[in-house]
Amino acid sequence: MPEPMSELTGLGVSPGRTAGPVYRMSPPPSLPAEPPSVTDSAAEVEAAAAALRFVADELTRLSGQVEGAAADVLDTESMMAVDPTLADAVSRRVDAGRAAAWAITDAIAEQQEAFAAIGGYFAERAADLADIRDRAVARLLGLPMPGLPMPGEPYVLLADDLSPADTALLDPATVLAIVTRRGGPTSHTAILAKARGLPAVVGCAGVLDLPDGAVVSVDGTTGFVSTVDDAEVASIRAEARRERARLAAFTGPGRTKDGHPVPLMLNVGGAADLVPDTEGVGLFRTEFLFLGRTSAPTVAEQERAYAELFGALGDHKVVLRTLDAGADKPLPFLGLAAEDNPALGVRGLRIARDHPAVLADQLEAVSRAATAAAADVWVMAPMVATAAEAGAFVEEVRKAGLPTAGVMIEVPAAALQARRLLEVVDFVSIGTNDLSQYTMAADRMNGALADLLDPWQPAVLELVAGVASAGREAGKPVGVCGESAGDPLLALVFVGMGVTSLSMSGPSVAAVRAALAAHTLADCERLAQLAMDAPDAPSARRAVAEAGA
Repeated sequence: MPEPMSELTGLGVSPGRTAGPVYRMSPPPSLPAEPPSVTDSAAEVEAAAAALRFVADELTRLSGQVEGAAADVLDTESMMAVDPTLADAVSRRVDAGRAAAWAITDAIAEQQEAFAAIGGYFAERAADLADIRDRAVARLLGLPMPGLPMPGEPYVLLADDLSPADTALLDPATVLAIVTRRGGPTSHTAILAKARGLPAVVGCAGVLDLPDGAVVSVDGTTGFVSTVDDAEVASIRAEARRERARLAAFTGPGRTKDGHPVPLMLNVGGAADLVPDTEGVGLFRTEFLFLGRTSAPTVAEQERAYAELFGALGDHKVVLRTLDAGADKPLPFLGLAAEDNPALGVRGLRIARDHPAVLADQLEAVSRAATAAAADVWVMAPMVATAAEAGAFVEEVRKAGLPTAGVMIEVPAAALQARRLLEVVDFVSIGTNDLSQYTMAADRMNGALADLLDPWQPAVLELVAGVASAGREAGKPVGVCGESAGDPLLALVFVGMGVTSLSMSGPSVAAVRAALAAHTLADCERLAQLAMDAPDAPSARRAVAEAGA
């Protein structure tokens, strides 16, 4: 076997550094080479249905063991397992002579191919389908369920990709870090690794060539995975412990060394995602109320969900994003047509063009929940491209009785027209995930394009700086709620540009708070200029790291 490379590079999606031996996920169940003949189609259909119901029930059970984002994604996968479309596809294959396990495998392979072709949200759900397949096949063949390795020592988990169930149940006391060959910055691996504070690297080609037991260092910030000596492991882990202790010493509101306030907010899907010592919520995602449903949630249902979060926040601010869905995040009750390029299609605020009642009902529910709570509720719309769209949204928000309306800056058109948008809205929030993919024409789910998706890209930084400048001129808030807000170095750059608040996952707050506390506003402005002057993303990151250390 050839000697593995000493250093591999992927996409760092959950910060932190650690070291330890690597172990792979156990392989999925294998089908026998020759499928059995089908003598009773009805019995095979029922066996397949029973296996899928078992999988759905098991995922629901696992969901009950976790909270927040982990529970949400497990519930979504559970619904996928009993989706009627999958059941129909399996039945057709049984009728064509395929035994239950083979029928499920074939039907899911077809769905995965279709999802991959659509891209975006669908492409990331291909891993969920693979997990459903493996669990159902194991059930039908009487084989052990696929799962995590148990080597008897703390380890770095290697996998081609991880299912939500696998990621949601990781024990941080045993799993030191995650490295996958596939996956993107918004995959379940990335989301759930951050929620657990585990360093994670995705899209790391060649990582599966490492043999079990090989000792590596994993840096979830830079994306570097390096083979190291056993003697280095203890020092790397000790340094990581010291860093965690150092960060934990910083508490209170976000502010620079000279006292310039920079509220550090949270990106959440519900009350379970809140963490102590929070300054509020900068991005409340509402999609989980809508996804996978055959009918829209009622105003009363939505009101209860919003009220739970608003109540938990006391008098803190919460920025609620209205429904961010479309052909890339399917909503069966809307009946949206399939699109050749859903990332550029009917999504976000554009849904209201043909389905205005969906937005009206959501705003009514938000207004009712806000009226009964002390929280300072702001509302913003996703996928806004023009000042006219922004103005129409503000009208709807005002009509619902809500006082503060804003929009997300996710497409270059909105960034370039920020001054016009800020004439009609109360605030803007920059979603750097989408802004990066639209600016660089690189699908953010494609790990092979990680270098283009880097938020340090000069073009992306220039757009952010332009929006921040427009906000300063208008005297209105400009936040950043994309994942890049949780990068301590990039946070300094954003503040130096004039960004007024940063919103991120809970585990990222401490490092950003500490970085701000070590630098004055003038320092941040100097670092921002260094980043803006750099010719490329690696140079920008390196310049800021060297000057800001």
